[in-house]
Amino acid sequence: MPHHARTIDQERQKHVAAASKGKGRPVALNKSVAVVEAGGTAEPITLIGADVGGTYARLGWAELVPGQPIEIRDFRKYACADHPSLAAILRDYMQSLQQPVQHAVVAIAGLLDGDLLLNTNLAWPVSLAATQRDAGLERLELINDFVAVAQAMPHVDRNTLHRICGHADDISHGPALVLGPGTGLGVALRLEAGNPSVLPSEAGHAALAANTALERDVLQLLSQRYEHIDNERVLSGPGLMALYACLCELRGAAVRWRDPAELVAAGRSGDLLARESIQAFCGWMGSLAGDLALTFGARAVYLTGGVAGHLAAELHDGTFQKRFWSKGALSPALRQVPVWRVDHGELGVLGALAWHADRLGAGTSNNAAGV
Repeated sequence: MPHHARTIDQERQKHVAAASKGKGRPVALNKSVAVVEAGGTAEPITLIGADVGGTYARLGWAELVPGQPIEIRDFRKYACADHPSLAAILRDYMQSLQQPVQHAVVAIAGLLDGDLLLNTNLAWPVSLAATQRDAGLERLELINDFVAVAQAMPHVDRNTLHRICGHADDISHGPALVLGPGTGLGVALRLEAGNPSVLPSEAGHAALAANTALERDVLQLLSQRYEHIDNERVLSGPGLMALYACLCELRGAAVRWRDPAELVAAGRSGDLLARESIQAFCGWMGSLAGDLALTFGARAVYLTGGVAGHLAAELHDGTFQKRFWSKGALSPALRQVPVWRVDHGELGVLGALAWHADRLGAGTSNNAAGV
């Protein structure tokens, strides 16, 4: 079993041992997963894939068959706030199926502190042991949510990819950067033929950089409220609304819109301040994407997440592209890097299933997706 993989029982044993030495501490979630070794059983494996965020949980199941594409079945979407726990959602989904499925892979953000998951965006606390027990699962695996998203990239249908800028070659060889503004900002790097194949990142919590006069004014306002201003403070769904509120303050206007859907609709209907906020967001996202592409030497960039879906038209209007390319002497290099917006409502579920399938040797790409 690879060094970065652990079952829940192994995780519990590790923390018992650490606690006895007084060394218990939070552990990155991408290191707290269970793995079936590559080259294992050739028998079909049936399991549930789940993508759990701060607002919604998305679930589906699949039968993983060697040499066959992954087909998500019985996809369902749950509002997290409508359910008392993750276990309740898993149990409800399991009871809705026509056949018993006792193994689940859950893609979820956070850090493990002993048996508990630390994540301020979730509707409820998560205990690994209690979730497995209360859901009635024989086996539960947790992986980092954005590891799952990046893992899904080779499996997505090419029709779900929409080019924002760069050369649209069929296959981009080399590292692929995956960005997802949603409740937070997810960032991961997929490594071609790498082991591991996905490098998780906490770039969403790195310090936000300003490059225009407006961005500096926004940072000045935010610095009066927060000691650390990270990327997702602006480049996320809540961040978009924070950016809009800052522009309202700078322009001496009252805040009218309360969520991203309202703001986008207002911008498209002629509200100039809403439109300016969206344009500023897209430009700032383009700048960060360019920075990270240079940092990691990415050969392709993929934008996912709910906010990217809401801003589909605006991301293609040239603002993102201009800032993505605006990197001085290295601008010509970034012009060669294709940037894709991914329109796939089941991406996290697909990635959770693909993560497990790839370790079974059962996963195959539906087509070349450029990673």
